[in-house]
Amino acid sequence: MNAAQQNVTRGVLAKQSGVNAETIRYYEKIELMPEPERTSGGHRIYKEVHLQRLCFIRRCREMGFTLEEIRELLSLVDREQVSCDHVQQITQDHVVSIRQKIKDLQRMQGTLRHLAKQCSGENVPECPIIEALLET
Repeated sequence: MNAAQQNVTRGVLAKQSGVNAETIRYYEKIELMPEPERTSGGHRIYKEVHLQRLCFIRRCREMGFTLEEIRELLSLVDREQVSCDHVQQITQDHVVSIRQKIKDLQRMQGTLRHLAKQCSGENVPECPIIEALLET
């Protein structure tokens, strides 16, 4: 934001940050974003600090951090007591979680490939993929 854009609406903030306006509202509701000031007419006005925080959250989400992990990282930033050791531990824990998700996705991929090979791809009343998904 430049000096002329110091106070912006949620819509402008959404465009500048690449985050949907409803998502911004949600982040405010769950208190990841600080409450913005309001105009005399009650409209929210956002400042540079909101844009910076929102971009931080967006980048964390792009890396797959959960909202709770992001909350923990933000709490370190907010207290201005950022401990590289603590951040490293959060990140390493996240890497372990990603590895597990990759294994789970690879297992799903194998299962779906196997099911797809069983399917003739023709217009028939019985489909082995649907039958497998219906199994209890």
